[in-house]
Amino acid sequence: MIIPEVLRSEDIQKIIPHRYPFLMIDKVKNIEVGKSCIAYKNVTNNEWFFQGHFPNYPVMPGVLIIEAMAQAAGVLAFATLIEEGVTKPGSSDFVYFTSIENAKFKRPIVPGDVVKFEIEIDQRRGNKFWKFIAKAFVDDVLADEAEFKAMIPEG
Repeated sequence: MIIPEVLRSEDIQKIIPHRYPFLMIDKVKNIEVGKSCIAYKNVTNNEWFFQGHFPNYPVMPGVLIIEAMAQAAGVLAFATLIEEGVTKPGSSDFVYFTSIENAKFKRPIVPGDVVKFEIEIDQRRGNKFWKFIAKAFVDDVLADEAEFKAMIPEG
């Protein structure tokens, strides 16, 4: 399978298992298999988490920003494995966090922001262990960054 140049929500859902309301990315593009990708999240005032975080000052929770980064990294990992013929779209595989390091939150992400996530594979051991570097930008300004490790358990 050749990964399309742009993955929209319905394409993303064929690769990772996340669904509304927990699918945190809207589009993935510029996938360089085995290397990097760019993902986007259009943040609207209607997001479920803004009801309580925070009333009268809606801010996207940092943990959900990290989750969005991880979902984009999951798309990149699975796109890589799909292109390598190791797995198929819609497999029952999952990507699990094993650690998060050097997370920095530099500015709030609020309704109206379009977040651009730049994801890079930093290290890979076989098909199971992965390390990613992720950055989130709003209007080309670095908003958040983190490094994290993940694993894809066998079978």
